[in-house]
Amino acid sequence: MTSAARHIVYVSCADDKHIAVLALDARSGSLTPLATVPVPGTDAASPQSLPMALSPDGTRLYAALRTEPFPLTTFAIDRTTGGLTKLAISTLPDSMCYLAADATGRHLLSASYGGAKLAVNPIGPDGIAGEPAQVLATPPKAHSVLIDPANRHVYAASLGGDAIICQKFDAATGRLAEPVHLAATTPAGTGPRHLRLAPDGRILYMLAEQGGAVFVYARDPATGALTERQSISLLPDGLSPPVASADLHLTPDGRFLYASERITHTLTGFAVSPNDGTLTQICRVASEPTPRGFAVTPGGKFLLCAGLTSGKLAIYAIQPSGVLVRKGAIDVGAGANWIEITALT
Repeated sequence: MTSAARHIVYVSCADDKHIAVLALDARSGSLTPLATVPVPGTDAASPQSLPMALSPDGTRLYAALRTEPFPLTTFAIDRTTGGLTKLAISTLPDSMCYLAADATGRHLLSASYGGAKLAVNPIGPDGIAGEPAQVLATPPKAHSVLIDPANRHVYAASLGGDAIICQKFDAATGRLAEPVHLAATTPAGTGPRHLRLAPDGRILYMLAEQGGAVFVYARDPATGALTERQSISLLPDGLSPPVASADLHLTPDGRFLYASERITHTLTGFAVSPNDGTLTQICRVASEPTPRGFAVTPGGKFLLCAGLTSGKLAIYAIQPSGVLVRKGAIDVGAGANWIEITALT
């Protein structure tokens, strides 16, 4: 594998409380296991998921266990090998189900489903995450957090509140504006879960966990305001909500969007209109059982899907048309659920 084709894949496995480290050949799609790294902080189980986030410069990986005392581990990433070294353990204010670093790499944001809150932990010059600096109460079941390309607005999905939250963000201080502002609401039982922004930040996509649909919003980059443009189902004919939609990702060029669903164990692909960001379904393929998390590789050539109940990581080639073609799978560990990918130079 040449240096130009080296990608490192990190897969968190909540049941095993470890991170599987694999090398991905960015040309062929072959995966090679490199290491299994424990996530420390508590002897108790970490239920359901083990969220992670990369720093913008790819030198740090943050991983959170969802059991008291809610430890947050900062790992250093060896930029030659992709190996992980534990640097420090801090804490989060609750069981946080989602992590995201801001564009400066100085702040780590998180969302709590059970605790209904957003939080900000400062990140020091050494890349180590500190203790929480701000905790903001939200409507029920905050399920994700997303920072806009300008690093000025933070969005969060409230599954229990059927709403999308939008807070102004001051990157200099790491503070979220208060009180909570709802940028969009959805019909009862929709269940907003995960969010993605188009590369230019003018379209926001929301995956509805219970409604089994993707919502498309036009976005004003200056104010953060959202205007609903489309809602499109990702379910097969004959299946009605409530279901269990899980994850949502765009290709880096913004041409294709994919969503996973855990009851049918499927990945659904959509083509994105270059004119208005609306979606047209192009494929639906079988996934690993219980596809809680997946990721698209940095070059947009492959999609990696973790099976929560299979303990496997499957790889799909993304065809020029956006259609997914499965290439195989590899064992990574029990409760596989979250994937981060970094390109080594």
